[in-house]
Amino acid sequence: MKVIHDLNEIHTQLEFARRDSKRIGLVPTMGALHDGHLSLVKRANDECDISVATIFVNPTQFGPNEDLTKYPRTLEKDLDHLRQAGCSFVFVPAADKIYAPNHSTYVEPPTVANRWEGEIRPGHFRGVATIVLKLFQLVPAHIAYFGRKDYQQLAVIRAMVDDLNIPMRIEACPTIREQDGLAMSSRNRYLSSEERKRALGLWHALCRVQELVNDGEDRVSTLNDAMQSKLKDASVDSVDYANVVDADTLEPLERFQGQGVAIIAARLGKTRLIDNLTLSQSSSNSNYDGCRDDAQGGAD
Repeated sequence: MKVIHDLNEIHTQLEFARRDSKRIGLVPTMGALHDGHLSLVKRANDECDISVATIFVNPTQFGPNEDLTKYPRTLEKDLDHLRQAGCSFVFVPAADKIYAPNHSTYVEPPTVANRWEGEIRPGHFRGVATIVLKLFQLVPAHIAYFGRKDYQQLAVIRAMVDDLNIPMRIEACPTIREQDGLAMSSRNRYLSSEERKRALGLWHALCRVQELVNDGEDRVSTLNDAMQSKLKDASVDSVDYANVVDADTLEPLERFQGQGVAIIAARLGKTRLIDNLTLSQSSSNSNYDGCRDDAQGGAD
């Protein structure tokens, strides 16, 4: 595994690989890696000749009252994980190289960024779109891998790639969960043991919606109320949103007609968590199996 800090070097190395007809897979991260990130690297290794992970805590996607300074930075441990995962290259640029002192160009995010996280975290998706486009240009990959846990982020990146005609395929990979169903996240480490137990309310709320859909419930107001009830039962401290939305546009639905995603953002103490579940009307689908068994770990 080769660790590269220089912007020109990473681009040059990968351009040589492309000329040799090597297929390149990219896994953008902000570090503090867990098994969810490493599952993306595994997918890249399975489908490509070369896997590239990036580690960069992007300052432009954090608001003024958010946790940029507290965001976990565990570079040496991250590099060990990536080495064990068989990653080919790790790109670790410095912030002042990505954003020079006179930097003033940003990407205006697509319409799908407007609601939910876009409303609660103004400017967040502008920062996401900008850094992802920068990484796509610096790391000339064929495929980029993103987890479905950040569902709206995934939708934003897909729309940006389509709108700007970026010649890269975006692959959505399953959410990786703990044995009890909690979605793996770098922010889980902030939870106290008591908050960690209450955080399971997000997964239980999502499972309840899938349960109702399988029973034939199609009124989204009822589905949303069920999520709120489960979150209240779990004593989460506050709920930013808990809604069933269109899987593509993320616009609210009135009726569930076979396509939709349940999305949640809630707070436990000082920690904000997000989660989602793609809904299906089939009682044999893998999402429902995981919910029914109170989760068995792995992906949904």
